[in-house]
Amino acid sequence: MAKGLLTADAARSLVGSVDAFLFDCDGVIWKGDELIQGVPETLELLRKLGKKLVFVTNNSRKSRRQYSKKFKTLGLEVTEEEIFTSSFAAAMFLKLNNFSPEKKVYVVGEDGILDELKLAGFECFGGPEDGKKNIMLEANFYFDHDKSVGAVVVGLDQYFNYYKMQYASLCIRENPGCLFIATNRDPTGHMTSAQEWPGAGTMVAAVSCSVQKEPIVVGKPSSFLMDFLLKSFNLETSRMCMVGDRLDTDILFGQNTGCKTLLVLSGVTTLPELQDASNTIHPDLYTNSVHDLVKLLQQ
Repeated sequence: MAKGLLTADAARSLVGSVDAFLFDCDGVIWKGDELIQGVPETLELLRKLGKKLVFVTNNSRKSRRQYSKKFKTLGLEVTEEEIFTSSFAAAMFLKLNNFSPEKKVYVVGEDGILDELKLAGFECFGGPEDGKKNIMLEANFYFDHDKSVGAVVVGLDQYFNYYKMQYASLCIRENPGCLFIATNRDPTGHMTSAQEWPGAGTMVAAVSCSVQKEPIVVGKPSSFLMDFLLKSFNLETSRMCMVGDRLDTDILFGQNTGCKTLLVLSGVTTLPELQDASNTIHPDLYTNSVHDLVKLLQQ
């Protein structure tokens, strides 16, 4: 398929050649709590055409259940089974790697991660609760941590603080075999419709710098999420199209896993960034927003 701007011909060819569309959410479906124009019509048309829709987000602040509610609030009918979050990926990673139920998980992140870990049967703590905790760096101050923590999961955390950084660092450094898991490494994200904010990658970088160790990344562009997705649905990656607004996560995820890729310019990536000589990640197709699919197919 020609790499370039989505045209009516390219749109027809794309829709004819795929069985499933994987959508990122922030910057593609919505910005903050505002739906991007034309999204309901696009999803409705693709469902009418018999396409499978899956929503794959790196935003770990919510669980699949909470995301399903968000879709409903915005007037979209999406089931939990159609939603794959990086918080869910973290829980599934532990499950598939037979993480001992005797061990605990420390969370630098929000309720989405805690909820998914609990649903998967793991004992976890940290999260927003630890955002209220302060430490005093006084002489002889000793910071204690739970020696039964076997994994630390780091995701987007608006309550990130020095306490959590030290807690996570001690677990990773001092508990034998403790796993260091990152939901994703997005540097920024549209946490509100008004502007971009620091992403989970900033929290991950802080912990990573402290422990001098790289994390296991379970969200996009890691192929772990795709392996799990393929187990859940009987689909071939060559018959899927990843639709996203980020080159370094969405489009790279699609390319790493053998999907077709469509970049939308309604979120993080701008046209000058896409066309910049230093950019090495090129989607199969690009367009302004998902609504263009409907407009072009109706031509």
